[in-house]
Amino acid sequence: MDILDDKLVGACIFGQSGGPTAVINASAYGVIRTALQSEDITEVYAAANGIVGVLEDKLYDMGQEDPYELSLLLNTPSSELGSCRYKMKDPEEDDTDYKRILEVFKKHNVRYFFYNGGNDSMDTCNKVSRYMESVGYDCRVMGVPKTIDNDLYGTDHCPGFGSAARYIATSCMEIKKDTNVYDTPMITVVETMGRHAGWLAGSAALATDAGCGPDLIYLPEVDFDMEAFYADVEKILKEKGKVLAVVSEGIHYADGRFVSEAKTSATDGFGHAQLGGLAALLANLLKERFGVKVRGIELSLLQRCASHQASEMDIQEAFHVGKMAVLESTIGQTGQMVALNRKFDEEGKYVLSTTLFPLSKVANYENKVPLEWINEEKNFVTQEFIDYAKPLIQGDPKIVYEGSLPRFARLKKILAD
Repeated sequence: MDILDDKLVGACIFGQSGGPTAVINASAYGVIRTALQSEDITEVYAAANGIVGVLEDKLYDMGQEDPYELSLLLNTPSSELGSCRYKMKDPEEDDTDYKRILEVFKKHNVRYFFYNGGNDSMDTCNKVSRYMESVGYDCRVMGVPKTIDNDLYGTDHCPGFGSAARYIATSCMEIKKDTNVYDTPMITVVETMGRHAGWLAGSAALATDAGCGPDLIYLPEVDFDMEAFYADVEKILKEKGKVLAVVSEGIHYADGRFVSEAKTSATDGFGHAQLGGLAALLANLLKERFGVKVRGIELSLLQRCASHQASEMDIQEAFHVGKMAVLESTIGQTGQMVALNRKFDEEGKYVLSTTLFPLSKVANYENKVPLEWINEEKNFVTQEFIDYAKPLIQGDPKIVYEGSLPRFARLKKILAD
């Protein structure tokens, strides 16, 4: 790490935004612990519900938390500090929010801002960075990546994806076992998250690679054809008597319509369609078509909150991107996102590695599954996809238990003056 700028002393604010993951709090711990140990950071604050907490001046004083409780963040799922889906306008269009943020920053002498999120969150982070620079306020802004969708541009993969992939693969293995119990024909459709990128659905192939997984996988990177889907299912049904198909919630027809028929009037705060119900819809269609027993299973929130199936590698990487955001900022970096590299040691073992990527190049781009990683029939992924995902699901989480149940962090969340 090269020293880029003069020493900057002041407080920091950390915030979480967007959908949670099983390891997002590991990133929080990486930022908070490293910031508390920094000679340049005077106070460590956490914004309640992301950028909304900054706007409302609702900040938790993390220096008053018990160190042991903070350490439990490593295996605590969801966004412990609260999240939001708040879209800020460009500062050139409306700088009201930015003036308020600057006011709060000045009140608490905030000189470091760390924002943990996905595509839209990195856009927010970039806008804050640009505004602070434009008004001449010395504040170093760093993006900390996360998203189970794995669609964040500029990083080889995202913290959160490995754990979700492991959960999906494990669940598909278990479902596959259950579908083979009876000697009657059966079709099972499993729906994963993934609006425009099929990384989560594709991760189900890890189960098949392990000898017990889906027969068919459909990703939103390619157009979906219902008649071709029927033909795929019929072929497997005749061969095996059982079919397990995994579909991404965002699969769509050639004209762009979602198969789930979700209406864009049902959206999140950024205008993204709220999808779901696809597995049930396809199950009904398949039952009418083939007249056999059909189950539709929507994994839903379990994909992003199943910390008991988290990947230890994912936890380590989530912690590390938070830690590096602080370390890099204190030597002068700003306007950057900490990105993950794909690196292997001399023995071919995957190892943790990070770099920096400009926030201006990250915001609002989506990283999708390469088309060459989808088979010619458009109903499964290739070995290249499996080789990509497999290192990211490795290692068992080191969970603390009480009464045979996981012990999650219990933060006091004391508000700063």
